[in-house]
Amino acid sequence: MLTLHGPEGLLAPADVGSGAALPADTVWIDLNDPSAEEARAVEAATGIRVPSRTALSEVESSSRLRRLKNGLSLSTPMITFERADSQVKPLGFVLTADHLVTVRFHELRAFEAAQKRLAEGERAASSTETFLLIVEELVDGLADALEDMGADLDALATRVFDFDVSAGRPRTGETAPRRRDLALRRILRGIGRRGKALGKIRSSLLGLQRIVPYVAGACEDLLRQEEDGRFETIRRDIESLDEFETRLSENVQFLLDAALGLIQIEQNNVFRVLTVVSVVGVPPTLIASMYGMNFKHMPELDWAYGYPYALGLILISALVPILYFRIRGWF
Repeated sequence: MLTLHGPEGLLAPADVGSGAALPADTVWIDLNDPSAEEARAVEAATGIRVPSRTALSEVESSSRLRRLKNGLSLSTPMITFERADSQVKPLGFVLTADHLVTVRFHELRAFEAAQKRLAEGERAASSTETFLLIVEELVDGLADALEDMGADLDALATRVFDFDVSAGRPRTGETAPRRRDLALRRILRGIGRRGKALGKIRSSLLGLQRIVPYVAGACEDLLRQEEDGRFETIRRDIESLDEFETRLSENVQFLLDAALGLIQIEQNNVFRVLTVVSVVGVPPTLIASMYGMNFKHMPELDWAYGYPYALGLILISALVPILYFRIRGWF
């Protein structure tokens, strides 16, 4: 989809096919998952080569930050910010003195917010101002995503460290061990999803962290004083978000270690029960095997109370270890 924006917002749809000229006040050309025809139309109208999705997906810095004959070509991975199923897709900028061309392949709230700011009266008379406007909204979106992530991790921390309380009573037909097992599985999945999303946010932050100083340096001679200040503000914001993301990543690792510790405790409880059962079974087995020997002369062989005596001895030998482990608090 192709949309054109001027200093005061969205322009009326225009035919830019077959080399037709753009409206005179066009500053921002937004290509959302463009077709080949739309890309060729923009190239014919502006002389700007629209990068393909493959080119924008390159990972080396020399491909993401390039100086063109008439401007700059920039690309970065960008998260979709959708909490349910966040994805990372390439986002590209082609910045020239007259135009800003954005190439994206997913909906981004930052672009909607930038369009809204223009529609509400904020002016972006130059391509650099428009670029700054979009990057500011992208940084705000990443900040909101990290704030939401922090709240989610706090909720997960409560579930991890109040695990015995939150497990509660098992439902009808569900045993307590199975309920605890399912609760731990849900906690691990929750931690894994947050860790995966944080990795995507970090990738987006790293891309912007490279782009902003590169553009500020490349356009230093063209920037007005207020624009230079906005670049510096964005740079500091990204640095603070990077530090915040690092702390959240450490929190994710801490919660993962805590959850794995809980799982280990649950496993130890199982092995402890098995150990008690095996120890309790040894003395009765020994007594039963002793009286099961087929020797001709055994003192209790002709004793009328020999059989109940052996059964009582077996019972006592089983109860004594049970009482011992019970006193020691093993179960």
